[in-house]
Amino acid sequence: MSSTPMKSSRQYEAECRYLYSFFSGNGGSDGQKLVEIFSRRSQELKAICQTYSVLYGHDLLRVITSNQKSSAFTKLAYLRMSDPQSRDAEILRKSLGAGSISLGTLIEITCTRSSSELHDIKQQYHSRYQSDLERDISMKVSGGFKEILAAICKSCRNHTHKADTSLAFCDAKTLYESVESGRTIDQKTIVSLLSQRNTSQVKAILLSYKQLYGHEFSKLIKQSKCGQFGRDLRIVIRCIQNPEKFFAKQLRMRNADAREILVRIIVTRSEKDIKDINRAFSAKTGSSLEYLVRREFNGVKEKANETVAAILLELIRG
Repeated sequence: MSSTPMKSSRQYEAECRYLYSFFSGNGGSDGQKLVEIFSRRSQELKAICQTYSVLYGHDLLRVITSNQKSSAFTKLAYLRMSDPQSRDAEILRKSLGAGSISLGTLIEITCTRSSSELHDIKQQYHSRYQSDLERDISMKVSGGFKEILAAICKSCRNHTHKADTSLAFCDAKTLYESVESGRTIDQKTIVSLLSQRNTSQVKAILLSYKQLYGHEFSKLIKQSKCGQFGRDLRIVIRCIQNPEKFFAKQLRMRNADAREILVRIIVTRSEKDIKDINRAFSAKTGSSLEYLVRREFNGVKEKANETVAAILLELIRG
């Protein structure tokens, strides 16, 4: 990723003029220039969007979505230029669309973002769609995931609370009893706990649980008496505990959405934990994200695909 120091808005005018020329179709076909622009850090991209609006009186995001160029490049450019919380709200909205629910994407956004980030995402979701995220999840998601994911969304109201070790040990004992004290798992107690503890606290609870009982909580809920709820809860818990492994698993799936997932994960996790994800991916596959990008985009000899691959590789390298 470009490490160029932050510049003043006026100094971003050259980038804006290039983007105007590129998206208007009046020139600007230098792939390397696009790589330089879209691999900049988030704060610089925000400044470019603001400068573009001042220079041309248009929202750069609208310009990007209205162009007829490569679909992969358009999606990447849009994700890169979007405000992170607004972007995630839009991803959630699409995953809850009228068609089939994208459960993997729902888990990805709600369980890998910090409580503070999720709080802001919920606000953006409500502002943009005049709808409540928790309610939409409760209405459109079924099974254990409905209660679990809605509880995670509710918990971000406590996003300002710091992790409390003493409380974590008490909650760890509560989790143990909710599974072992009866013939079936106490779903109500677990959901209630998840709805009251922010992500940092949940991680502290899981760490305390292992210290107390010598094994992961996710292992305890593999018991047959935990049923489908236990299987759903295990996916969410492991995602919160080890997000890099969740992302690596998403990237290993070969389906119709593989390319979109690859672009989304690299873009949204750049400047965060993309290097951890790369290591987790390599540990499972023996190959790197760089190799995956080249295989996905460089097989088709189109300049736009080569540009997309180059931008993604820069974001992985950081």
